[in-house]
Amino acid sequence: MGRLVRQPARHLAAALTACVWALIVAAAPARAEVLRILTSMPPAMTDPYVARMKARAPGLDVLVLNKNTVSAVEELLRGNDRAFDVFWASAPEAFELLARQGRFAADSGCTGIPTEGYGPFALSSIGWTLRRDGPNPPQDWDDLLNPVWRGQIGMAPPSRSGTAHMTVERFLQVRGWNDGWGFFLALTENLATVTSRSFGVTDGIRSGRFGIGLTIDFLAGTAEPELQFHYGTPAILFPAQIGLLAGAGNPGASCAFIASVTDDDGQRLLLEPGIGRIPISPRVREAAGDLIPSEIRAAVRSQWLRYNAGLASERYWAVNVIFDLAITERLDRRRSLWSRLHALEARGPRAETAAIRRMMQSIPISEHEVRMAEGTSFANRVMELTDLPTPQRTLLRDWENRIERQLATIDIALSGLEKRVRP
Repeated sequence: MGRLVRQPARHLAAALTACVWALIVAAAPARAEVLRILTSMPPAMTDPYVARMKARAPGLDVLVLNKNTVSAVEELLRGNDRAFDVFWASAPEAFELLARQGRFAADSGCTGIPTEGYGPFALSSIGWTLRRDGPNPPQDWDDLLNPVWRGQIGMAPPSRSGTAHMTVERFLQVRGWNDGWGFFLALTENLATVTSRSFGVTDGIRSGRFGIGLTIDFLAGTAEPELQFHYGTPAILFPAQIGLLAGAGNPGASCAFIASVTDDDGQRLLLEPGIGRIPISPRVREAAGDLIPSEIRAAVRSQWLRYNAGLASERYWAVNVIFDLAITERLDRRRSLWSRLHALEARGPRAETAAIRRMMQSIPISEHEVRMAEGTSFANRVMELTDLPTPQRTLLRDWENRIERQLATIDIALSGLEKRVRP
């Protein structure tokens, strides 16, 4: 399955991470209290809260492991062998998926957290970021399909980024399954790359690898000041969340930490320039005034732009896999097909080039079959592709074969038209 299959380098990276974590735990004083946090948040976000917690509990060792959301969920679904106490991430569907498998401490009695064992602490939305000294930014999502951005856009794959997963799901929910996928298939013409993680998007813009990146507001907000962020309109809000994991080794410290994130002082801390997040507390948001972007204030008032995290969690695995099969693994091929199509559109029959364009922007996998599949034995799958059950392995091969056949059909159609309309 090419890059979709776990490679030895990833095994090595996982092993090194495990070793480093074991050394950190072993190095902690034998009698010290330890709080273990698993998060996708960057240090700029976590460090101020860890410092605040340590100031309140000087004898507490707070160990933070940063891991992308998809990998973190996979680890927790496998059993939380490293005994993390708190899970802290932006993607709400990750919490839905974990809750269905009983991974949170329900009815914990923690201050500042619902009975489900997890709850929101901040609001986020998605859009695009680019350099302040660059070209004029796009005004809406469809502007990203403009040829001026050809080879200039970067994004992370949903299989490696909770933020990217929310971005893809946003389109699937607002535009519908077919039109949502159609947008991203059309976007492949302008994609420069699919980065390995969300942080790679802002890094790529800073380094000049590409000019614009799809990301979440707080990642751009905590980057260097040479970057600017623009919300997609209309903005859809995502409740970033924090939760107490079932079987936490230090539930008391876990509850205290979660409370320190959700109390008024913790909520105000989110507004600091180095963190740059939107508090979940209406009272703190109201007092913040113009520190809250107007797009977010409008989205808070809007009742119809709600993100369905439950639906997203139900098809989590399928959306991740389909994106990689159709886009990540075949990006170069799609860009080549788009280039050939554009050359033909300038001189070929419009009806035939339009038919090819429709194929280029269609996904050969229906929403119905995805819902049927995810409603059976795949609901707790995230992205792990090793040791798949036979039905899921068969489904994966079938989807890949369909995508390959579709691309082959497009190639044949382009070749036939190219022969007929040679310049």
